[in-house]
Amino acid sequence: MGLCGEVGNKNETKIYGVMPYVAPEVLRGKPYTQAADIYSFGMVMYYIITGRQPFENRTHDSLLALDICNGIRPEVPEIPELKSNRYINLMKKCWDSNPDNRPNVFSISIYCLTDEIEKAEKYLLREYKESSQLTITHSQAIYTSRLLNPYTEGLAFDFTE
Repeated sequence: MGLCGEVGNKNETKIYGVMPYVAPEVLRGKPYTQAADIYSFGMVMYYIITGRQPFENRTHDSLLALDICNGIRPEVPEIPELKSNRYINLMKKCWDSNPDNRPNVFSISIYCLTDEIEKAEKYLLREYKESSQLTITHSQAIYTSRLLNPYTEGLAFDFTE
């Protein structure tokens, strides 16, 4: 989800993607796994319930890559309609810094989240109608896939171990 690459490129040391959606272990240069997709899915879940891109208020640079590797995640707003917080709890599990702690596809599939997504959509619509503020995305927040290696040099050390 967070990755793509140059057509025909066999160099696995190059990291491509949209930085906020790329798992911390991938930013550190570790192999891309299904657990990395689960991390990206968690960021998609964030976008669904907030209507905002993760880390839209800051530059997507080496400091953000370092923060992601150190466990910083987007701030999750209180959504009164989601009283059970099942959705938010699952999303945060997908964001776990340790890929072994993230749920797998099978465990995610047992969640029935349709009702919670609908409640979040109602909340977003109400917030949008009541809001007098415009959300401004940082000019250097980039949501198209690109080579991330210039921002990930020096992150090979695993700070979570």
